Amino acid sequence: MSVDRNKQLVTDFVTALNEARTADLGDYLAADVVDHNKIIHGEPDEPGAAFAAIEMQLTALRPYRARIDELIAEGDRVVARITQSGVSSGAHPRMPVPTGRAFENEAIFVFTVLDGRITEIRGVSDRLGLFLQLGWDWPTAD
Repeated sequence: MSVDRNKQLVTDFVTALNEARTADLGDYLAADVVDHNKIIHGEPDEPGAAFAAIEMQLTALRPYRARIDELIAEGDRVVARITQSGVSSGAHPRMPVPTGRAFENEAIFVFTVLDGRITEIRGVSDRLGLFLQLGWDWPTAD
């Protein structure tokens, strides 16, 4: 695929997230996608685990929104700098009781695209800001 098509795939994926179209995730993500971001703390870092993690995240932070602020592509990689926002409105493994508080933070995601699907996701976001804004307890070492 061309870098333009890869960028469009990522843009379409973010649109699906914004519209909470979790049934359509397979249109954008490979069945064995590996998400190194640990969207929900503790989910397995194994192929396909991202589907349930994304659905849980969207439910816990509804309404979740991501705005693409910058999109850069080269080869099979697409980097998206986004501003994301949402509300602690549903149960989450880190906070089983919603706080009702809103957040907005910046994140950078690196997507690997192969055969028209996202096969790998790596992300870095302001998690400290997220936890502080949502009123969540900071994770402790086990």
